[in-house]
Amino acid sequence: MSLVVYGRAALALGFDHVPEAVGRSLDLDVILPFSEAARIECDDQFWDAQQKLNDALESSGLYMTHLFLEDQVFLRPDWAAHIQPVLRPLTKRLKLFRPCAVDLILTKMMRGNDVQDMEDITFLVQHERMTAAMMEPAFTQVRIPNVEGFRETFQQALPTVRRILATHRPH
Repeated sequence: MSLVVYGRAALALGFDHVPEAVGRSLDLDVILPFSEAARIECDDQFWDAQQKLNDALESSGLYMTHLFLEDQVFLRPDWAAHIQPVLRPLTKRLKLFRPCAVDLILTKMMRGNDVQDMEDITFLVQHERMTAAMMEPAFTQVRIPNVEGFRETFQQALPTVRRILATHRPH
């Protein structure tokens, strides 16, 4: 069984040296690829694994509750080809992954110019040495869910993310 986590939990579990505030997130958001969604929905083992994961994460204060289909999240069409393994916490039967930094940045744009998300994007840009050249193709390829206001939200976040990319250039 494998899960793709995103949001602050993906930062806390998938990166070293995250800002302290990142570790205060209490939920674990999960992206369900289309290829897995139907199987997971009727899989009792999955729901048992969710409970076991919640038990394993309890000491850190995290819990998994939010499950989103891939078309409910800002992502590139080929996002699943770029997922990265998450090695914390150690689990026996559950493999955790996270979207790559490019796609994590896109997911962080779902709330527009949210201060917390922009701080997380700044961390990702600095930590992963992201450049505008790496992100610009993603800005044109992003799949935006058919939810009222999401296109506007993306457009609101775009200038701020571009400013972060311009300000925090790799050395």
